[in-house]
Amino acid sequence: MTQMGTTLREDVADGATDVMLGGAQAAGELGLSRAEFARAVQLGIVRAGPRTLGGAARYARAELDRVGSAAEPPGALREQVETVAGAEAAAEVVGVGPSRFTRLARCGHVTPVGYRINRYRAVVWLYLTKELRSFAAREPALLRGIAPSADRELMAAKTDLRPRSWRGRHVGLLLRRTADPWERAAVLASVLPEVELLEAVPDPAERIVLAALGPPPPYGHPQVPAAAAVASGLLKAGPPDEIHWYRTSLDFALAGARDQSKSTGERGPT
Repeated sequence: MTQMGTTLREDVADGATDVMLGGAQAAGELGLSRAEFARAVQLGIVRAGPRTLGGAARYARAELDRVGSAAEPPGALREQVETVAGAEAAAEVVGVGPSRFTRLARCGHVTPVGYRINRYRAVVWLYLTKELRSFAAREPALLRGIAPSADRELMAAKTDLRPRSWRGRHVGLLLRRTADPWERAAVLASVLPEVELLEAVPDPAERIVLAALGPPPPYGHPQVPAAAAVASGLLKAGPPDEIHWYRTSLDFALAGARDQSKSTGERGPT
């Protein structure tokens, strides 16, 4: 009897680790706000489980336990996902003036982790506080004195690498979440402008598959049409060399996806 009771308790304990929670409850379990939890998922700190039939993300109790036990000391997890918004707040973390920080960001020395669109329809970039502090400690020479010649050339050309560097980060994080070739191809396809996508994927059936598997807009993407139009422009590659890189990457991903379909007899992820 005792042995049976022990086995039952062990089975219940094992089953508890398989419980799936929604995003709001999972965030509460880790002591994070919804925005902080979304950032943790984006960065790959928290791994999502299988989605519901309606497409909602779910998170395993075992995964939350893993993340919680790894986040030591208390507050360490929140520190990993803490962000600041805009040049003024970011400059304060780094210890420089807003104009210098803007130049550093425009020239690609720091990479945004997200964005907001303010009421004036201007992009407000978000930066990880932890990364800003690391940058300041690693590159003290860039925080004072005259800008390097490369930066001066970029500024003279009115270059702004923030959208491109954010896209690169965003796509990289999305690709890390899946090994399926069709899903990886969908991530790359989502960055290409429509004209380029039509040329890269002439088969309408394949475009339907890629659209269905494409990633949703990142957390915080605005719903108001005017702001959403501004934000949607950030999701597409712009400079010709950037477009070429994503198109070449898509060609490679599609080759693997098509090979998979030939072996399974089905178009789409396995």
